[in-house]
Amino acid sequence: MPTTSSTSSRYSGTAIALHWLIAVLILGGFLVGLYMTGLKLSPDKLKLYAWHKWSGMTVLALALLRIVWRSTHPAPSPLPGQPRWQLLAAQAAHLALYLLILAIPLSGWLYSSASGYPVVYFGIKALQLPDLVDKNKELAKTLKEVHELLNWTMAALVTVHAAAALKHQLIDRDGTLSRMLPWLRRDPAA
Repeated sequence: MPTTSSTSSRYSGTAIALHWLIAVLILGGFLVGLYMTGLKLSPDKLKLYAWHKWSGMTVLALALLRIVWRSTHPAPSPLPGQPRWQLLAAQAAHLALYLLILAIPLSGWLYSSASGYPVVYFGIKALQLPDLVDKNKELAKTLKEVHELLNWTMAALVTVHAAAALKHQLIDRDGTLSRMLPWLRRDPAA
């Protein structure tokens, strides 16, 4: 039975697992992306680029799954007593995060296509993804800049998201964070 906002004060186990799995993959992909761009061309750099692409495509697939899950399993209702501006800010931030979780892997895939380097998922030739655009050096340059800008935007938004979660946990002590952390079982409605 789907979790609805009226029957639970916590996110479902599936929603929690998808949230944290995507978060770990995004963080890993971001850190590898920062590291690999500073390397000289080598077999190790090429391996890191491949891992970075695999990570991004996995994030894209999990994000689509998460969106399907969320459409059939609504988020719990907001906790009582939160100011309207905070609720609106949280909704806007979550929407922006969902858009970025989709846009960043897609921009990377487009960049890879325009650069002439196909995405071969986990190095399995049968899992080579189709190029989304033809090879085009100028387009690749633009898409690289878009991909980087989207990633830095995500980093800033995730920082604000984490700071807000910590504020709720450490200052407000309202149980908001316990709704998304599997090891915190405190019922925030209690």
